[in-house]
Amino acid sequence: MHKKSAFYSGQDFLLIVSQKCEAIENTIKEEKGSHHKMRKKSKKQMPLMPQSSDDHPRAVELDAINRILESNFTISDFAMQDLSPNADKCRAGANGMSAEQVVRAAIVKQMFGFSYQDLAFHLADSVSLRRFCLIGIGDKGFKKSVLCKNIKALSPKTWEEINRCIVEYAKNNDMEKGRQVRIDSTVVESNIHAPSDSTLLWDSLRVLTRILTKAKEHFPRSGIVFHDHTRRAKRRMLGIQHAKNKKQRKGKYLDLLKLTRNVVDYAQKTADILKHKPDLVAVLICNELNHHIDLALRAIDQTEKRVIHGALVPASEKVVSIFEPHTDIIVKDRRDTFYGHKVCLVGGASNLIVDCIITDGNPADSTLTETMLDRQNEIYGRYPLKVALDGGFASTDNLNAAKSRKIKDVCFAKKRGLNVEDMCRSQWVYNRLRRFRAGIESGISWIKRCFGFARCTWKGLQSFKSYVWASIVSANLLTIARKQTA
Repeated sequence: MHKKSAFYSGQDFLLIVSQKCEAIENTIKEEKGSHHKMRKKSKKQMPLMPQSSDDHPRAVELDAINRILESNFTISDFAMQDLSPNADKCRAGANGMSAEQVVRAAIVKQMFGFSYQDLAFHLADSVSLRRFCLIGIGDKGFKKSVLCKNIKALSPKTWEEINRCIVEYAKNNDMEKGRQVRIDSTVVESNIHAPSDSTLLWDSLRVLTRILTKAKEHFPRSGIVFHDHTRRAKRRMLGIQHAKNKKQRKGKYLDLLKLTRNVVDYAQKTADILKHKPDLVAVLICNELNHHIDLALRAIDQTEKRVIHGALVPASEKVVSIFEPHTDIIVKDRRDTFYGHKVCLVGGASNLIVDCIITDGNPADSTLTETMLDRQNEIYGRYPLKVALDGGFASTDNLNAAKSRKIKDVCFAKKRGLNVEDMCRSQWVYNRLRRFRAGIESGISWIKRCFGFARCTWKGLQSFKSYVWASIVSANLLTIARKQTA
């Protein structure tokens, strides 16, 4: 017998290798199939009921905020006074949003940074948000116009009372006793572009021209006559911005002033025509014209003084926007200029914003100290034991005023010539309060980044104040909710 050869032929060797490779591939496929045996190419049928997201962190926070609002039933009473001041007398009409729903929708809007259009979509789409805003399964939700009308109806005073209810809730639950507070100020900007004399004249001209066009369309036989100078005015405005020297810029300013005066004359003649018409549309257009005529005349006068005559105009007399004429000029630290309103905040050890005031103009921080301390007495019925303030609040008078109110330790971030022994009981206490004061900077940054506190997008002074308070209320509710669910 012939012995079996110890070596394979080339063909046999290739056959054995291919069989081995095939076996390895089948093993890999089987292992992959065991890991992904539930994966399918497509979903054959959607579930009949939507899946709950109760375990999501946002849903947990909303549920905690819901419990806070339910335990403070007076919040709905405050909102009801603005939404239906004559609710006891009037029983007719369709059922609108409840006061509780309005407050909750506003909180959702500020927490998530929604526009009114996005808010309407998410209230119709999200199970968690619908449940939080008390919208039933069979309810349609609310349109963006309804949401805007109702949320904007809440006054700043109502939001302030709601915040005090929340602070009282935190006090009763041992979260914020108000014994140690920190005070600082910041700026909330208006929703305007950076102002200049040329853009103010251009804005006035184009808005008046738009209103005149609307008036002529509604009353074509009233004798309203005007010329459209918007194209020429826009060229002058752009030419001013790109002028190479003062002489060239001044010539273009003179022409832009002439065009703006002409449009103001058209608007004044049109207002005289419309004020004699017994028509509601005529009254509305006339009022709108008079409002913008006054602002245009202020812009013209301001430009003539500054550009033509080289005179200085005080910041309190300047108009920086015809859309948000309430806007103040805030110069911070002699370097940064903001256009909005100064807001003074009082924070507690729990990171809650205990109190807030929106000032008129740009008052020095040192003039606000006594006011903020007295408001603490209104909120808690007593003054705090320790107060930490920014360096701008420092002065001998403010220190004496705080000590006269039985405040043991008063820390100014900058001493401004004051002795540590006069402010606090020891250097250690001063250093501790100085570090404590720095914490409000992070709180302000958080509200600005997450709650739209940096820039108000609502129009009008009252709406500006409501926006500020709505952001603070939303931030405080989320702070308490996170402490309770931690």
